[in-house]
Amino acid sequence: MTKADLVEKVAKEAEMTKKDAEQLVEIVFDSIIGSLNEGEKIELRGFGSFRVRERNARKGRNPKTGASVSIPAKRVAYFKPGKELKELINTGK
Repeated sequence: MTKADLVEKVAKEAEMTKKDAEQLVEIVFDSIIGSLNEGEKIELRGFGSFRVRERNARKGRNPKTGASVSIPAKRVAYFKPGKELKELINTGK
């Protein structure tokens, strides 16, 4: 599903215009991104949680040349599905 598909589905289900639905989806995404940027975790009961993990700097290899490269430390967002979501996916509903 793409963002455009999500906007279309929200517009249809909520009986609103696509423009309003797009604005709503943007607000939700911006809120999630803003919270993660501030180091907060987001928990959506029945769906899952978004968190930020710190990755340490490390040494890697360029697969093409085999040369050693330094990979800097960074923060990455990750999603952990909730129990209900796991159950729904595994039952095939």
